[in-house]
Amino acid sequence: MAKRIVIIQGHPDRAGGHFGHALADAYMAGAQQAGHEVRRIAVAALDLPLLCTKESWEAADVPQAIRSCQHDISWAGHLVIFYPLWLGSMPAMLKGFFEQVFRPGFAIATGDRGGTWKKLLKGRSARIVVTMGMPALAYRWYFRAHSLKSLERNILGFCGIGPIRESLVGMVEGDARRREKWLGRMRELGQRGA
Repeated sequence: MAKRIVIIQGHPDRAGGHFGHALADAYMAGAQQAGHEVRRIAVAALDLPLLCTKESWEAADVPQAIRSCQHDISWAGHLVIFYPLWLGSMPAMLKGFFEQVFRPGFAIATGDRGGTWKKLLKGRSARIVVTMGMPALAYRWYFRAHSLKSLERNILGFCGIGPIRESLVGMVEGDARRREKWLGRMRELGQRGA
């Protein structure tokens, strides 16, 4: 069964050419080959201001570029988020993107009891692909993948997205065979829409 997929490329380098870009390309190629519909959001290409107050997050006008991203996310049944691990977390540009996109009224709404939140993005699944220079096991076990868990629980899960799966790609500066294996894995995941 064909899926509607949005790939969110969270690398902040507009020039591209990084391994995370190649992984996203491989995923997209596999998905399209299998007949899935795919749209792509390149966070680095967006001109988005940072939100600095609660009032801005709740009530400021949503920039047109962000409205377009919200439209694509509403359309999708599956999100695939690619980003490099920077200083133990996602790049600031990607975090700013999520703050702009997942606003009240789009991703969440206040519930009937005031203190609760309605999750408005239920029915969507996600995969997060994180590239890093260190071994993935070190990030997962020693550092406890704290920033990844925060994205899963505090952003995506809070909005109702689930299930959420992850692919941690360590030692990206390693040998070519390892990179080719990961590119093949991304093509397979794209074909399955997983």
